[in-house]
Amino acid sequence: MTVHLIKLCVGIDTIDELANWQKRRKRIEHWTRMTPKRTEELLDGGSIYWVIRGRVQVRQKINALDSGVDQEGIPHCVLVLDPDLVPVVPRPMRAFQGWRYLAGKDAPADISKSDRGELSAEMAKALAEMGLI
Repeated sequence: MTVHLIKLCVGIDTIDELANWQKRRKRIEHWTRMTPKRTEELLDGGSIYWVIRGRVQVRQKINALDSGVDQEGIPHCVLVLDPDLVPVVPRPMRAFQGWRYLAGKDAPADISKSDRGELSAEMAKALAEMGLI
């Protein structure tokens, strides 16, 4: 059974900004102090859903869980992420610390490229607020 993570994307205002930030990295990863206990479920097709500006807006598949040690010698869990950013139907989300598990049945649906057409991020947000997408 697949499970996902949901995480605030602090300091990023748009999906494009996240994509540009990640393009500058050799390996796309997210470091976190806490190691998820539900590793098998995460690696069974799980994604990290990014909350940008108070809305779940995009997801990335989790390819692997690794371990690392930061500059201060503190161990971390390293989420190795797929480079593809998949926009999802925007959903409001209040701020929280760390990450949370997200059941597969509760995850927002992907927005396919054909569904997106030429919508801007602002237009998609407005339509989501009206419950139209």
